Amino acid sequence: MPAIVVAVAVLAIFLVGYRYYSAYLARRVFGLDPAFVTPAHELRDGVDFVPTNKHVLFGHHFTSVAGAAPIVGPAIAVFWGWGPALAWIVLGTVFAAGVHDFGSIVVSVRHKARSIGTLAGDVINRRARILFLLIIFFLLTLVNAVFAVVIGNLFVANPGAVLPVILSIPFAIGIGQYIYRTRSSALVPSLVGVAILYFFIWVGEQVPLDITPLATDLGFDRPRDLWVIILFVYTFFASRLPVWVLLQPRDYINSHQLFIALGVILLGMLVGMDRIVAPVLNDVPEGSPPIFPFLFITIACGAISGFHSLVASGTTAKQLDKDTDARYVGYVGAAGEGSLAMGSVLAVSAGLAATQVEWEAFYVDFATASGGATNNFVQGVANFANNLAVPLDVAAVFAAVVVISFAATTMDTGVRLQRYVIQEISESAGFRPLARNLTLASLVAVIVPLVMALLPGGGEAGYTFGVLWQLFGTTNQLTAGLALAVIAVWVTRSGRPSLPVLVPLVFLLVMTSWALVVNLGNFIEEGQWVLAPLDAIIFVLAVWLIVEAAIALRSARRRDTTEPSEPVSDRPWTG
Repeated sequence: MPAIVVAVAVLAIFLVGYRYYSAYLARRVFGLDPAFVTPAHELRDGVDFVPTNKHVLFGHHFTSVAGAAPIVGPAIAVFWGWGPALAWIVLGTVFAAGVHDFGSIVVSVRHKARSIGTLAGDVINRRARILFLLIIFFLLTLVNAVFAVVIGNLFVANPGAVLPVILSIPFAIGIGQYIYRTRSSALVPSLVGVAILYFFIWVGEQVPLDITPLATDLGFDRPRDLWVIILFVYTFFASRLPVWVLLQPRDYINSHQLFIALGVILLGMLVGMDRIVAPVLNDVPEGSPPIFPFLFITIACGAISGFHSLVASGTTAKQLDKDTDARYVGYVGAAGEGSLAMGSVLAVSAGLAATQVEWEAFYVDFATASGGATNNFVQGVANFANNLAVPLDVAAVFAAVVVISFAATTMDTGVRLQRYVIQEISESAGFRPLARNLTLASLVAVIVPLVMALLPGGGEAGYTFGVLWQLFGTTNQLTAGLALAVIAVWVTRSGRPSLPVLVPLVFLLVMTSWALVVNLGNFIEEGQWVLAPLDAIIFVLAVWLIVEAAIALRSARRRDTTEPSEPVSDRPWTG
């Protein structure tokens, strides 16, 4: 089947989902109010609370949530066949991610832009707040560790990408200063930034910066570990800057990269008329992870991701200019990431190899599929770009820069969110020196995932493409389910339909709890004595929080049947 046919069909489904389903959610489920004063205005401080144009905010939100995960996860999941992978991406995006991301912004905005962990205390109870914050702490630790290693591996494999990625930082700061001081539109300056970035992709291909010899001289067994240390030193400083200095302008530049990358993928498919050579349903080797539940945790970002609720409530809600902007930022952000995940599936199933026999060499077993996922995507996109007469070497650097840019932005946001969470936990525990010391909290937010990223994990790929990825995916999806529980309780108490929230909630909690149990047995059997206790702790916290949420939801339903419910406005709404 021609890949372009599948791509057009998927994009059409996403468009219909936004046009109709998100409008239903906005009016009937979340009750958006154009007159509502958002926290960005009410609590404006010029650092975190900044009213932001919805298109600029979309750029920040999208690039913060669209890290390497919607590329790596789908590229691994094609191991079970491109059919199941794409089906989960489409259904998950329209009916789960859209509800989750959109709802997380709305609920946070209605509670003064509090984080989703704090909202668990407001909406469920105080115990739920602490439990959720602890789970979020583990998730952010895994997110930051995973993305650091992904970037490190890509820098080592693609030294031509180093120069353009590093230079994008001062470009973004300069653009941010220009926009802030002149109060001008971000569109033209950010497009100029993209043009300069892509010029340096060509320069970077000519002048690759390979630190492997330096890492070897310094005694690193894995060259990527030196990059991991450099990345966390950078994020320590970047996460302390006001959002308008670096985060917003770089995010807006990177949001253009999404559309450019998707354009390259789609045009490359169309010109080359590449056909999908991977099997629709793959006959996997005996002993491979079963499709249930592991497909649904391997593809996290791209179908639904709990990390999005942290971004939505941690930074996005603080910058939302109008209540009605939540539909565009949240639902379109989810659809954008679903589109990127679709592009990843097609890149590795149609762009990577010319025949099924060639393709099977990249997906011999699950270890091979997971270990080579990122490079498979880079090669697939490079082949699509080569159909457009872009030299293959330059095209490979372009694809690597896209992945690294998204992953680095997610690390910036992830470390910032980790600092927020550490301060909230410390405040609740009465440890005020950590809660009120920005530098100390930032150090903890950096050191914990740094240690996790540097742990040996078996082979060159380490934890990232092996067992750590599975635990990351499970914890990520579990967080999504728990965020949906918070949203479901709030929607029910508001007297609005809760079924659109409850269906993905139940599905995710079943899949993730199942995966946690299976992984716990595997970790114990394999002697993974770092990950086994971590898995067990997360599982206990999750079960406890699920029980608390179920009690709160039952109480909300009882109150809904005994008290007059809040009427759903019949006022015409446009957004």
